[in-house]
Amino acid sequence: MTAELVRGQNHPLSQARLEIRVSAGTPVVAAATLGDEQGRIHGVEWVAHPGTPTLPGLEVSKQAAADHRLAVDLEAMPEAVHRVSVLLALPKGGGGPLHFGAVAAPFVAVTGLDGTEVASYTITGLEAESAVVALELYRRQGAWKVRAVGQGYAGGLAELLTDQGLPEAHQLAGSINEAVARGQARSVPAPPPRTPDADRSRQAAAPALGPDQSGSAPHGAAAPHGAPDAVPPQPMTPYGPQVPHGSQTTGGPGPSVPQHPYQGGGAADPSAVTQNAPTAGGPIDYSHPRRQNTAPPPPPPTAPPAPPGQPAQPVAGDATGWSMDERLYNQVWGMFEDLARTTAAYRSAVDFADSRMEKELDQVLSDPRSRIGGQGDAAREVARTKHAQLVEQARAALDRDLAQLTAEAGVVEPALPAAYARWDNPVWHGYRVPMEIPMALRLGDLHLPEATGLRIPMLVRLPLQRGLWIDSGRAGSLDGSFADSHELRRLAMDTAVALAGRLLAVYPAGEFTVHAIDPAGSGAQALAPLVQTGVLAAPPAVGAAGVADVLARLTQRVDLVQMAVRGGAADSLPPGLDTSEQLLVVNDFPHGFDDRAVTQLRYLADEGPAVGVHLMMVADREEAAGYGPLLDPLWRSLLRLTPVPDDHLADPWVGHAWTYEPSLVPSGSQVLQQVLTQVAAARRSWNR
Repeated sequence: MTAELVRGQNHPLSQARLEIRVSAGTPVVAAATLGDEQGRIHGVEWVAHPGTPTLPGLEVSKQAAADHRLAVDLEAMPEAVHRVSVLLALPKGGGGPLHFGAVAAPFVAVTGLDGTEVASYTITGLEAESAVVALELYRRQGAWKVRAVGQGYAGGLAELLTDQGLPEAHQLAGSINEAVARGQARSVPAPPPRTPDADRSRQAAAPALGPDQSGSAPHGAAAPHGAPDAVPPQPMTPYGPQVPHGSQTTGGPGPSVPQHPYQGGGAADPSAVTQNAPTAGGPIDYSHPRRQNTAPPPPPPTAPPAPPGQPAQPVAGDATGWSMDERLYNQVWGMFEDLARTTAAYRSAVDFADSRMEKELDQVLSDPRSRIGGQGDAAREVARTKHAQLVEQARAALDRDLAQLTAEAGVVEPALPAAYARWDNPVWHGYRVPMEIPMALRLGDLHLPEATGLRIPMLVRLPLQRGLWIDSGRAGSLDGSFADSHELRRLAMDTAVALAGRLLAVYPAGEFTVHAIDPAGSGAQALAPLVQTGVLAAPPAVGAAGVADVLARLTQRVDLVQMAVRGGAADSLPPGLDTSEQLLVVNDFPHGFDDRAVTQLRYLADEGPAVGVHLMMVADREEAAGYGPLLDPLWRSLLRLTPVPDDHLADPWVGHAWTYEPSLVPSGSQVLQQVLTQVAAARRSWNR
């Protein structure tokens, strides 16, 4: 499954030989730099560009093109190289666009040699920049990863290379521009405009023929007498010369007949040979004759035109995306941003009204003669009236936006798939075990005090990037007044079981495994749905011995997978190793944990998510206060959730404190047991 990266996100690389494909919609220059551990370039010999396209383990295009394919061999990289940065720049002096804001967003994909995409990144947000660091491959603790960068530079290549520590940045940028200018005649033009019925999928442009790539020999040149037709030189890559399939290598006379890959001696389809035969002087068509391009996704639904003066009726799934799930995901986050924005505008307007009233009162009352009598009272009344008018206007704008968001939530919520829906959504009554992993998972709801009735689903991308902590302490309630600690613990375990059941339900059968640690057995009642349906990997571990056994097995799994990934030998894992995603539910921490178990738990929280081992803790931080600051990194690494509504989730965008409310199974409902029963039946039928 391709990882669609956003800016700053990284993804592990399990292959050493890769291809980086660039699609920009307009001719761009593709280059790459090699950096040390600090990302600095040691000299011009560490830069691959059209003038010097080949470096050890790296090859870039020799000309500007709308589409590029860069070859990378990470095993051939020198030991001093820890970072490979892929650069894109607009060529100068060619009459083309001067900045990326005037062209379509460039698309970069990291693929294997077989064309399978490993990660992709669409570089958005560029305006006046003419050069950009698209992405970087970096080595960390012996393992390579790819990170989406998207850092643009308005000063072009010179500013970009200077920022990477190259002293000869301006001279090298000039030589790159000269090399590109010399090859402008061979540059690959931008693809023609798409028609409404054209395929939307990105196609790699076929390389145009240059002066040294014509289909016939130069004028005046002849082959030696009696010798067979001269074989054109084969293109060189970092992996050696590439011999086209079906070409003659023995030197014998006569054309070679391509063999069918599965039938010995079978002749090729004459129509296919005719279709793929290159014409003299024209580009070569490398596409398979029977391969059909995938159809573009259906357009998102559109709302009927609204009456004049009224807002358009909301429609579920009207955001961008290649599937309905992706559209709904983007629409939910659009609602979150709209609510945050309109609430921030309202609060700012109220603050402005307060400060204006105080300023007016200070100006009027600064004169002692106006502090008493009718003049002072009139000034106060005028200031309060203006304040009330400003607040009323701000509230009217907020109410208008809230009404639109409430109407949109009313049509979006019923249309959400199971992974995004609440437990009381009817979609769960028609639940079927999925065949693919969804984009995201709903952890609960978010709302603000200005609109307590408007709930925004809290969606997180899958697989989980960090563990979860359900806070069972008294500080987990909204005002700290929830004094019944036993009830809080029960609600915390119910929240954990609901989240674990949701994760089991949205993953394909056998691709998600849940383990449970309940040292004192206090969570037996809450864990009953998981135990009775048989979806747990084993009965919940009790006592110190059970805790040590589960932690040892999961720690060993993390070590094995990490070594396999770093060594590029993912296929050499032990045959009995469970490669599915793992979730460990821990109750009553730190009861039953010794120092070794605590260390292993911290290790799982830090290293586990990268290799598919996730942690869900139900704990009260005050009960673990005896460990002091030793556990502070553990709590910080986990996403804190509460079993009751609490405004602890801070929004770094506009500074709101969002109130989180967990998504619990309705009281008396059997929907969780029914869903888990189907999951268990699917596992048994598929022997998983």
